[in-house]
Parts: sequence; C-alpha cells; structure tokens
Amino acid sequence: MAKTLLVTGGAGFIGANFVHYWLAQHSQDKVIVLDALTYAGNQENLTMLESNPQFTFVKGDICDTDLVVDLLRKHSVDTLVHFAAESHVDRSILGPDAFIETNIIGTYSLLKAAKLVWLDGPRSEGKDPLPHRFHHVSTDEVYGTLEADDPAFTEDTAYAPNSPYSASKAASDHLVRAYHHTYGLEVTTSNCSNNYGPFHFPEKLIPLIITNILYDKALPVYGDGLQIRDWLYVEDHARGIEKVLLQGEIGENYNIGGHNEWANIDIVKLICQLMDEKFAEDETLAQRYPQARQVAAGNSAELITYVTDRPGHDRRYAIDATKSQNVLGYTPFESFNSGIRKTLNWYLDNEAWWQPLLEKQL
Repeated sequence: MAKTLLVTGGAGFIGANFVHYWLAQHSQDKVIVLDALTYAGNQENLTMLESNPQFTFVKGDICDTDLVVDLLRKHSVDTLVHFAAESHVDRSILGPDAFIETNIIGTYSLLKAAKLVWLDGPRSEGKDPLPHRFHHVSTDEVYGTLEADDPAFTEDTAYAPNSPYSASKAASDHLVRAYHHTYGLEVTTSNCSNNYGPFHFPEKLIPLIITNILYDKALPVYGDGLQIRDWLYVEDHARGIEKVLLQGEIGENYNIGGHNEWANIDIVKLICQLMDEKFAEDETLAQRYPQARQVAAGNSAELITYVTDRPGHDRRYAIDATKSQNVLGYTPFESFNSGIRKTLNWYLDNEAWWQPLLEKQL
C-alpha cells in the first residue's frame, strides 16, 4: 500500500538524501518535505524533485504545531520521519538556545500534532487511531564518549550526553519514548553514527577539508586529532531508516552505523592523499582551481594545522549495529574507501552547489 510521508528537515543533508532515496525506491509514495530553510537547509538539495508529482515542499517551522496538524490532515500523512534538528556541536557550544528550541520544543510540537491527528481525533469520534508511524532520527552522541578499548554503543547503553547539542537530542529521544509509552503513539527511533556524502554542509569535517584544500586554506584539526568517529555513508543511513520503517518494531530503538571507525587526523590525511592523486590524474583540476597550489603540487597535507580542542570534545564514538543487522537485515553497502571516493567526486563535480554556501559563511 502506498504511503504518504511528512519528512521534517528534508532540505538538510541527511533529510534530502533520504527523500531522494525514498522516492527512487518507492515511486508510488508521496513525500511532503517541511523545512524552515535555516542556515543548513538548502532547497537546492531538492531541485531535481520539483517536477515529480509525488513530491511537495513546504517552507515552515516544526514549532508551528498548527501548520503540522494542517499538513498531516490535508495530505492524509501516515508516516512522519523527523530529521529536523540543529546539529553542529560547535554552534551548540556558542549558542545553545537554537538547539533547545528546535531539537526539544520542535520535537514536542511534532509529537503534539501527531497525537492530535492520529490518536485524539479518531478517538473523540469513537474510532480507532489512524494507522501511523512517527520515526525519530537521533544520533550516537546521546550515549556520550568511549575510551579506546570500550565496547561500541548498543541500544541499551545509558545516555550520557556531553554537549548542548547531544543533550538536546537526548531530551527529544526521551520525549518520543514518553509519547509512545504514555499515549500509545506508534514510534521508532534510530541512532546513527557520523554521516558523510553528497549535500553535506561545508562546515562539517569532510566537506570542510575538501573545500579548504581547493582554496589552499588551513585544514584545522582539533587537539591531537585522535578523536575517533564511526562514519556512515548517507545513502546507507537512508537504507537503514527504510528498513526500520518497513520492518521495525513499534517502540524500539535501532542503531545504524557504518562499521568504519577512523581518527579525525587519519581522515584528514586520507582526503589529502586522495585529492593529491585526483589532481595528479586530472590536469583540468588545476585549471579549474588555480588557487589550489598545495594540492596541485601534491602537498595538500602541508595545510594541516592543529588548533585548540573544543570544550568537552568526546574522544570516541562507535556504533554497534548488531540489532539492526540481526532483526532488520541491515548492513551498509559502502566501505569508507568507496564512500569517501564517491563523496570526493561529488564535491569536485558540484562546485555550483557548495560555492554559494561558502560565500554565505564569509
């Protein structure tokens, strides 16, 4: 049976990739994207879908409960996939207010709207709740930090958030759980590791390193650079959420990871190596990026610059996705080697997408 999805934050990095993936795999379904188009939301991420009659874009705020109620009713939405979030740790340290507003109050607003339309409305008329699913997309950062020899995070790991960002996401996770156990809202939650791939906002590590190399700018590495993250190609994340929506048990949490633990400094050095190779193989790159002197000379690693570590910087994240693998049959398709090459090629081929975003940051 065809579904109608409301995807919040669908113009952001992960949300947009999910929307592209879902419509490619489920062409009979309808997808409505709700996005406030704040700094990380970019409607151009969805330009290719504008002619698709199954796709609708709505500019709006998830904190606007009345708007969400109207969308759920008007489009007979049966599935809400909630990506919308402030997600940059540095920004949360400098200005936590937006994170509290969007990640906590915004999630609460969505839950209120979903309860009103899917549960309260039908029950007030003596009917059963409408068929529905509220899927909440969270992060591994809610679990806190790991030591080098600690086992990876499982769905049973106690929450121990260490930044305003991760604390706000933990709070939203608890609200989703509470609306299931208290009111019977049919929810699922997924906690993912660090995503990378097309449409990744340029302030994040991998696109930042790529674009800085192309502009011969310093490649900033926090502290000693030995912070470890588990990296997940964004389309593998979309595939994991698909499996949760189609096969996941109501009320359950599922970890979605890439089985790719890398120290930050090793990622930076790998990108430098791959970029040097790309420029050596393709002479036109030096012509397209005349300012990229170090990479053109095969020396992009010379741009690496160690900077003061961020406050409360978690040392290691690692996702144990055994439950998702055993219960849902989830495994990532991309290795880090294949995924990072796809990502590099995408950025080199799509300067028209990321260049305006860099200019806005200046």
